[in-house]
Amino acid sequence: MTRSVPSSTPLVKSKFLADLDETALRRILDAAQFRRIAPKKNVTVGGDRPDHLFLLQAGRAKFYNLTESGAEVLLLWKVPGDIIGLVSLLANPPAYMASAKTVSECQFLVWDHGTLRRLAKAYPQLTENGLRLALHYLNVYMNRHVSVVTKTAELRLAEALLRLSTDAGEVQPWGVEIDITNEQLSSLSDISPFTTSRLLSRWERDGRLSKQRGRVTLRAPESLMIT
Repeated sequence: MTRSVPSSTPLVKSKFLADLDETALRRILDAAQFRRIAPKKNVTVGGDRPDHLFLLQAGRAKFYNLTESGAEVLLLWKVPGDIIGLVSLLANPPAYMASAKTVSECQFLVWDHGTLRRLAKAYPQLTENGLRLALHYLNVYMNRHVSVVTKTAELRLAEALLRLSTDAGEVQPWGVEIDITNEQLSSLSDISPFTTSRLLSRWERDGRLSKQRGRVTLRAPESLMIT
């Protein structure tokens, strides 16, 4: 469902809209459409023509590729403030390089390609912000590759949980809750589902976390870095 952005909608801080003055920001937001997407629905599909840019305002989404066998390889966990479809900022963009799907109900600000290009010409800061975001994602993947080569599976899983606790966790009196499955955690950590399950079970016995279906609760996040 797409409609104009409600005036009461609070704007989530995003690096894509950084360093814009109030006039520019208001015009960019006025050009956006508001879209609510149900859980487990496609936002973008890898290989499709890029025609929209999505700024996540609420909810969570996953950014992934499919292997030849149809298995999902999770690339990024999208949280409020993140962008989907950054390639749409280009004049002649290549196809979407990966797919994005909602995990929970999501709210987006959405710009179609033509509108986005007009805004980028009027406000070059948008293009600079887009480049900075692209470099940020490249750095994430570089660090992830280095971690595969230099760090143990246990450390990679612990670091993934700590990042998620900061980016997507909900603080409760009993700990930090993260809505994510074992399979998604194993993909983000570049380790096998079996190893992920074994480590989580060990940490649960140690009292560092608790597990429910599709959810991990960190009792004391800093304890994960204690081997």
